[in-house]
Amino acid sequence: MTDTSSPPLADLLHAAVTAVGGTERPGQTAMAEAVAEAIDDNSHLLVQAGTGTGKSLGYLVPALAQGERVVVATATLALQRQLVERDLPRTVDALHPLLRRRPEFAMLKGRSNYLCLHRLHEGVPQDDADEAGLFDPFEAAAPTSKLGKDLLRLRDWSDETETGDRDDLTPGVSDRAWSQVSVTSRECLGASKCAYGAECFAEAARERAKLAEVVVTNHALLAIDAIEGAPVLPSHEVLIVDEAHELVSRVTGVASGELTPGQVNRAVRRATKLVNEKAADALQTASETFERIMELALPGRLETIPEDLSYALMALRDAARTVISALGATRDASVQDEDAVRKQALGAVENIHQVAERIVEGSEFDVIWYERHDRFGASLRVAPLSVSGLLREKLFDDRSVILTSATLKIGGDFNGVAASLGLAPESPQDPEGGEESAPRWQSLDVGSPFDYAKQGILYVAKHLTQPGREGSRGDMLDELAELVEAAGGRTLGLFSSMRAAQAAAEELRGRLDMPILLQGEETLGELIRAFAADPRTCLFGTLSLWQGVDVPGPSCQLVVMDRVPFPRPDDPLMSARQKAVEEAGGNGFMAVAATHAALLMAQGAGRLVRASGDRGIVAVLDPRVERARYGSFLRKTMPDFWYTTDRNQVRRSLAAIDAAAKADGA
Repeated sequence: MTDTSSPPLADLLHAAVTAVGGTERPGQTAMAEAVAEAIDDNSHLLVQAGTGTGKSLGYLVPALAQGERVVVATATLALQRQLVERDLPRTVDALHPLLRRRPEFAMLKGRSNYLCLHRLHEGVPQDDADEAGLFDPFEAAAPTSKLGKDLLRLRDWSDETETGDRDDLTPGVSDRAWSQVSVTSRECLGASKCAYGAECFAEAARERAKLAEVVVTNHALLAIDAIEGAPVLPSHEVLIVDEAHELVSRVTGVASGELTPGQVNRAVRRATKLVNEKAADALQTASETFERIMELALPGRLETIPEDLSYALMALRDAARTVISALGATRDASVQDEDAVRKQALGAVENIHQVAERIVEGSEFDVIWYERHDRFGASLRVAPLSVSGLLREKLFDDRSVILTSATLKIGGDFNGVAASLGLAPESPQDPEGGEESAPRWQSLDVGSPFDYAKQGILYVAKHLTQPGREGSRGDMLDELAELVEAAGGRTLGLFSSMRAAQAAAEELRGRLDMPILLQGEETLGELIRAFAADPRTCLFGTLSLWQGVDVPGPSCQLVVMDRVPFPRPDDPLMSARQKAVEEAGGNGFMAVAATHAALLMAQGAGRLVRASGDRGIVAVLDPRVERARYGSFLRKTMPDFWYTTDRNQVRRSLAAIDAAAKADGA
């Protein structure tokens, strides 16, 4: 319950906003009051808080005031860093004199995010080392490869770092290098058995989290804590989920499984050295059978498991179970550092057993499909058809949950997002939600301090041809080139596929005399810095740019979307979810495909106005947003820009914005 002896919330919020150099806004105040009330009532709250609201302080201040442990889960590293390095230190300092206590805070991530001293000093399992081509004696002394240099730098860094957190290493290292010095929770020996347990960075982070009043973590760790039955987060009374529009996707990822021939082969190599010949041969034979089947696998959903695959998976499951038993029953003193090797092998084989058994069982609540990658070959995947029941059961029990984002109202209300989280629809007659058994929740849209109708234009190019599944769109590229030229660069191009982004970049580089940056040609951070530094520059890319770019000012005055970002028609999981809605009597297209697209378009459009002085245009080069029946649904989800389909008006506006920016010295 909220500490009634605390100073008034308004005083606390004022102190915190002043400390971070911000300005108090009505939306932020309304949010803070609603969060405090939800915590006090032990109820749940969905808050849409637009860009510029200051939502971090809108939930941190009332959470700190109530004096109970709070977990804040975010989707992106950028927000985690902002909270731990900027918002929380300043807020705690500001509130200390008023609260007469100094709340401690800590960040906690999954184990594989921390340097493992055992891995660093004792090495990786032999089969991994063979594949990675690690140090030879010469490379150890004078590393010549990128991997060798990274590993030596990691060894030096291990003596300097206080956290062992990968994200504190600047510049970073490749995933390949990091995998040589980190372990998953399955692979970890445990502090009591590890020679380096007393110095373990991951264990130290857990201990700090146990003592902290505010624990900042990520959606994935929250999902693991909620659904895997092994608590990794300290007990807490309040859960705040920021960037909550990403939660369902992250939980789905954690609740999914995958089997690949390479993964199975690695597990076989690890395990066969440690078990009897009969158990090893059975696992080897099952692995070879599985690999032969996967060589012929064609991408797509498996509504029923083919007989040959079913037999192969049962053999793999049974052989894995035998090996797991054998690993627990035998020890070989001749194997150097056997505990670590055995733990690695056990983790790998347990994962194979778990996924194979799940697929063989064929739950009606799972979707199973083949994927094929040009580089990595075929994989067999399984994911939950829906995570709403899981979230309803695991997320909202015994604590107050606050979910917030700039994008929670899809098509004009909260019900779509609420349903995906396992919450019953909200209605004016029943503000506490539908069924009595459903978690009680309320919603609040605090808007944005920006005047979108005066700061931006939403332009839909209704004269263009409708995009098809194949072939180039010459008229779209012509329109794009004209818009970019009228804007004088300053363009963030958001494309529905990497192929489309590459084609547009190649075409415009040949037409226009201005820098066109393309995602993938440099790290994302470097691309965004270069884009922000030169107003004439354009940045083109796909999914991560739709949500990950924060460039206020004149460098981003035109945001272009090439088409409505519907999920691919052949996406097995999205197609299955759409079909399930239709079989239940709903509109599968609107509930799944259109909602997915609306969420991305709202996030993409949000890249335009990041500060009160920003001006610009969001241009959607897909006429369906104007012509199709679902167009109004998509537009309702985006910021309330002034809307037009007049191409000449847009060109005049871009020219005026460009001229004003140049006159201001941009």
